[in-house]
Amino acid sequence: MTKEKVLDLANKISRTKRGSKHEVKPEDPEYRILEPVVTDEMAEIALCLELRQPKTKVEVAALCGKPVEEVEKILYQLADDGVISFFSEDGIDYFQLDLWVPGVMEFMVVNKENVKKYPQIAECFEEYSRSKGEFLAGNVPPGLGVMRVIPIESAIDGETRRASYEEVSMYLNDNDTFSVSDCACRAVREAMGEGCGHLKEDICIQLGDAAEFYIRTGRGREITREKAFEIIKKAEDDGLMHQIANTEGPGKTHAICNCCGCACLALRHANYFKNPDIVRSNYVSQVDKDKCVACGECVENCPSNALKLGQKICEPSIVEKRELPYNTEWGPDKWNPNYRLNREVVVDSGSSPCKADCPAHIGIQGYIKLASQGRYTEALELIKQENPFPAVCGRVCPRYCESACTRGDIDDPIAIDDIKKFIAEQDLNKDRRYIPEIKHRYDKKIAVIGAGPSGLSCAYYLAIEGYKVTVFEKQQALGGMLTFGIPSFRLEKNVVQAEIDILKDLGVKFMTGVEVGKDVSLKELRSQGFNAFYLGIGAQAGRRIGIEGEDAEGVMTGVDFLRQVNINKEMKLAGRVAVIGGGNVAIDVARTAARVGASQVDMYCLEKWGELPAMTEEIDEALLEGIRINTSWGPKRILVDHGRVTGIEFKKCISVFDKNNKFDPQFDENQTKIVAVNNILISVGQEIDWGHLIADSNIQLHPNKTIKADPVTYQTDEADVFAGGDALTGPKFAIDAIAMGKEGAISIHRFVQPGQSLLLGRPKRDYRAFDIGSLDLKGYDHIPRQTVDHVDVAESKKTFKDLRSTFTEDQVKKETERCLGCGATVVDEFLCVGCGSCVTKCKFDAISMVRKYDATSVELHEIKPTIKKYMVKRKVKVVTNKVPKTLKAIFSRENS
Repeated sequence: MTKEKVLDLANKISRTKRGSKHEVKPEDPEYRILEPVVTDEMAEIALCLELRQPKTKVEVAALCGKPVEEVEKILYQLADDGVISFFSEDGIDYFQLDLWVPGVMEFMVVNKENVKKYPQIAECFEEYSRSKGEFLAGNVPPGLGVMRVIPIESAIDGETRRASYEEVSMYLNDNDTFSVSDCACRAVREAMGEGCGHLKEDICIQLGDAAEFYIRTGRGREITREKAFEIIKKAEDDGLMHQIANTEGPGKTHAICNCCGCACLALRHANYFKNPDIVRSNYVSQVDKDKCVACGECVENCPSNALKLGQKICEPSIVEKRELPYNTEWGPDKWNPNYRLNREVVVDSGSSPCKADCPAHIGIQGYIKLASQGRYTEALELIKQENPFPAVCGRVCPRYCESACTRGDIDDPIAIDDIKKFIAEQDLNKDRRYIPEIKHRYDKKIAVIGAGPSGLSCAYYLAIEGYKVTVFEKQQALGGMLTFGIPSFRLEKNVVQAEIDILKDLGVKFMTGVEVGKDVSLKELRSQGFNAFYLGIGAQAGRRIGIEGEDAEGVMTGVDFLRQVNINKEMKLAGRVAVIGGGNVAIDVARTAARVGASQVDMYCLEKWGELPAMTEEIDEALLEGIRINTSWGPKRILVDHGRVTGIEFKKCISVFDKNNKFDPQFDENQTKIVAVNNILISVGQEIDWGHLIADSNIQLHPNKTIKADPVTYQTDEADVFAGGDALTGPKFAIDAIAMGKEGAISIHRFVQPGQSLLLGRPKRDYRAFDIGSLDLKGYDHIPRQTVDHVDVAESKKTFKDLRSTFTEDQVKKETERCLGCGATVVDEFLCVGCGSCVTKCKFDAISMVRKYDATSVELHEIKPTIKKYMVKRKVKVVTNKVPKTLKAIFSRENS
């Protein structure tokens, strides 16, 4: 049954009348938000108040003819519920009605108990602000919406045309009372289960009378001016932007909100309705392409998706006519309702291939530029935004970035990995080590199973976010395949340990020698208070090939062999060794076998020369060390005498891939050969040994034993269990596992926090490379690529030490000069709301804020007539814009 007085109150706040064209009806959010907490008796008292025309309790009692004590009690209840507001002057409280937004709906949503009891309060706020966005799209002049972006002050330092009302410090310095509260928009998203990972707590600041109201009604807590400045600074560091309530005239506001573009209901005007004018500041971003290095930090922090990565070499000049809301009919066909899912990071024509092809999408151009300037700590910081283990990857990375490097089409690719290795060397020195700041302090425990690259990466990013992380590892040492699967001559263990030590500095705990599933179950860990789990156990078991004699003494998988060598430095092999396989691991196995006593090592693989899966560089190193590679041969059977291997029979492989390039080896059974060997090391792939880890759970596996999980969030069929790395994809490189570890950490953060979606507002990071073939690369200098000193093969094959050298500082300077800097950020000035976040994130002084508009706030009573005038002018523009060019020309001639 409709509460008639409550419906009257909804209409009064809306400044409409029952029975009028725009009246509020029972099905509208303006009524439904009040209905759960306001009785007709309470509404009768509230109806005696006016919009921002304060009255005392005595005045209200006189108007409604009720005792002052009764009226006072109801007025404070209405204020506690957020339906009205009050302020105090000379010890007397004055009560008033307020706008729906900013006002009543924010007040109501920040009452946690009511929202928990009545979720429709949050839903109505979302619905109301969305419905108003439909009406207002295109109809509000720049900067005249009820909320308005105010630029980050450091982003406009030195801007000679700026005004004091555009400085956040002015609002803080002009007030004496401050409170901090939850973000109302994020509270709405959380209550609806649509949070974006940016949490609501203690982030929005109230000033003056509004702060007093928030403090006295328990919506916020009182803070000092100094604390308010701290919150502003932390918000900026976290990539948030500032907005002010914009209905009180120039230089006045009652609130400073610290917003994200993926949750804010005001920023939704820019993102959903493509109508940034209603919230924009007077500034827009401009990029100096000569300085920009396409690191992507600005792109990923832009709240309105106005910045994307593009290119700056040989870019075709395409001018397209742009439809804009202030001169075009602006309906649903122009909107972007899926903006929380379809955010783009690259323009259609693509950007620099190095960042695109790196699985972790590291800002490679960025750290190359920083290294060229000797800013090594900042370069390291940029790398660690995406990869906590640059020293490791500088030694074992597959260098996808170099394979894609634009410079490679001129002469040789940039030695990206060697530059990264040089930068990372700085981190191995304890005195210069970069340890990121911990952002928050959450009282939640996360368990990471497996201390390989994926698990460690997940632990690293969760620790920075502020979680209590414990890593469980069944081996006695940490590092997973980095420690047990890669020989020391490629990756010395002190390098792995040095980078793991940083996780310890961040507070990550490690439990070694503990096999989850055997020594402790997931269920038991849940009972110990762990809120979520990340499974990063890797593909740590070697794969057998299922031929006769495979169980004989002297036959071992390559993975088991490498693990034993890494654990037992005294392990020896004697005689001739056959390694089955042609991948990178097989190369490692063969080179290791030569170092532990084998008189001769031969590799046998199905592929032909030119098809070997191992990297060319590693093949060359193996050949230099005397390893013989026999192509186009597959094992047929193993010869055994008294349980011990004596030889192996091979059959000729005539084709490995079918016409669709799928693995489908074909053999000529008439061509065989027998080779006498003392040991056989099978390195044809790896498998995942789950043990009892996922026993008694709903987790499912694919036929190849990889885990079934969502391809974006990595969530398994057990809601609190996520997985990544080889356990999810099968064997890949460390950098792939590291990238998945970060994404897993993002998902876990969202999962353990109430009301957060695993997908909404989550950047897809779909970085794409431009078409190199379309570029004109003539005229560039041919500068020789820097190389490290040649390794003495005679010495290298005798030792497990990594004898490869690192670039000198002079080499780094020379090599970084070869970078073409082919990517750059592109700004869509129409979509830019002028928050300045991009400026603060840029390490290269490549972005500046330029004043483009000259709008100021207006008094509340001036807003409606100002907007009406603008709507009339806009209507004329829309109609004019519809007139065909030929008719415009005719009208122009007639008028002349």
